[in-house]
Amino acid sequence: MEENTGVWMSILEYASFKSISISTIRRYIKAGRVKTKKDDGKFYIYVSPEKIKDKNSKDEAHLRVQLENERLKMKIKSLEEELNDMKMLVQIYEQNQHLQRQEPPEIPTM
Repeated sequence: MEENTGVWMSILEYASFKSISISTIRRYIKAGRVKTKKDDGKFYIYVSPEKIKDKNSKDEAHLRVQLENERLKMKIKSLEEELNDMKMLVQIYEQNQHLQRQEPPEIPTM
């Protein structure tokens, strides 16, 4: 039976798993939107293995996106530093060109 392969979670665990509030979970229970069982006065919500795998896949995808984002931020920082170095070199080059183009001062004649 499917129930043997899934997981029964407390309301708090399920809220954390789904990243939604406990009051929302209680509304789900009241509306019959989730499969529940009651044990010693506590509600437990059934989560199928497919939903757990899907959640884990989304978490892994989110982690990959975060890592790629951090890698790109580091690359941007590196490129900005390289650009600043290039700007400085161009400025130095232009100053040297300007100095070389100046006419030497005239020698006074007697």
